[in-house]
Amino acid sequence: MDAHPTTPVPPPGCPAHGSGGRVPLYGPEFAADPQAYYEFLRHYGPAAPVELSPGVEATLVTDYAAALQLLQDSASFRKDARRWRAFNEGKISPDSPVAPLLAYRPNCMFADGAEHIRLRQAVTDSFARVDGRRLARSTEQVSDYLISQFGIRGSADLLGDYAKQLPLFVFNELFGCPADIGDRVLFGISGMFDGVNAEKAVGVLFQAVGELVAIKRSRPGEDVTSWLMQHQAALTDEEMVHQLALLLGAGAEPLRNLIGNTLHRLLTHDRYAREGGLIEEAIDDTLWENPPMSNYAPHYPATDMEFAGQRLQAGDLVLVGFAAANTGPALTAARKAGSNRAHLAWSAGPHACPSKEPARQITVTAIENLLNHLPDIELAVPEDSLTWRPGPFNRALATLPARYTPIRPLRQPAPQPRADAPAVAQTPAPAAARPERGGLWSNFLNWIKG
Repeated sequence: MDAHPTTPVPPPGCPAHGSGGRVPLYGPEFAADPQAYYEFLRHYGPAAPVELSPGVEATLVTDYAAALQLLQDSASFRKDARRWRAFNEGKISPDSPVAPLLAYRPNCMFADGAEHIRLRQAVTDSFARVDGRRLARSTEQVSDYLISQFGIRGSADLLGDYAKQLPLFVFNELFGCPADIGDRVLFGISGMFDGVNAEKAVGVLFQAVGELVAIKRSRPGEDVTSWLMQHQAALTDEEMVHQLALLLGAGAEPLRNLIGNTLHRLLTHDRYAREGGLIEEAIDDTLWENPPMSNYAPHYPATDMEFAGQRLQAGDLVLVGFAAANTGPALTAARKAGSNRAHLAWSAGPHACPSKEPARQITVTAIENLLNHLPDIELAVPEDSLTWRPGPFNRALATLPARYTPIRPLRQPAPQPRADAPAVAQTPAPAAARPERGGLWSNFLNWIKG
């Protein structure tokens, strides 16, 4: 008779090994094989003790039913990060690498009750006005522009050259950003998520968005910014700035990862190539098994409680493990039964993603257009040599090198700005806000005019 261990063994390289400590959701070991960590975490029950970065403790809900309960129970679990006990007690430094995505800001993601309903309704109603045909045209135009920049080379990094940039360009169009503001929005969001001059990048982003709000107050247009401003919720300028920064940042990064992860799946699973026409299915498979936001949805218990087998104190940080819940036994059974979109990748409850349909449409259009122009595209390196970006929240590759038969430019490539060149601006930006690199949005606008 075979002997089976009574206690689970942490994945190789896990600092919790033999210590009984919290399981770290950061570092190259976790990034390389998160599913091994989720499998280990399930032995704790529906929720488990984790560490998001050194000294930042949280409880991660890994079970689908428990996650759904948490996401839908806004009476017991609150979103206002000012309740975060460890942060309030000074145990978490404001400059912690995870603080930018967890610390309170006055936007709908960190609001509860009537305030959340007011802010959220403004977002939902504004996105409902987005014309699907216009969005498809805009996405295809951005896609054509980006392909024109690298198509003649015969090789590209599908993340840096394509998936990373496309959502930012499309969002600039959706939100009505003029050239100079759009350049700084691109700089701010990229720096914030890449951790390159993150503090400066956040400052650049918020100043640019503030200028956008001022422009749209005097000259509204047919764009999400103007529709938010005109909504009956009557958002103040400060509320507008924080809502827009949330929508631009929280929308662009997951969408970048969804496009990148889906392209990775298409290039590494032969059946999509054999059967053809399976982009929608590849997106669903990616949302199940490799969701762009793997662990997030921060919540805080309103009172001391027992939940999912863990003792929680009021103000403890609790996250939802979307990737763990999606691949757990319960949801695996649901998927086999044909419920192909029962996953939690878009979250659930009152704080579920408000732009799920536009995000899906952008992803489908971006991938279809790329494959139409580069039909023989393939991975340029062995799959096992690819590396994933470390971090507790996102699931994203560092690069996705590909090769293909070079194509003639769709139109003359726009001149590329130097890495240290200032943004091209229609009106001079204040010196403190001027990024060290930029001009990408300006170049695109010039390209489509030509």
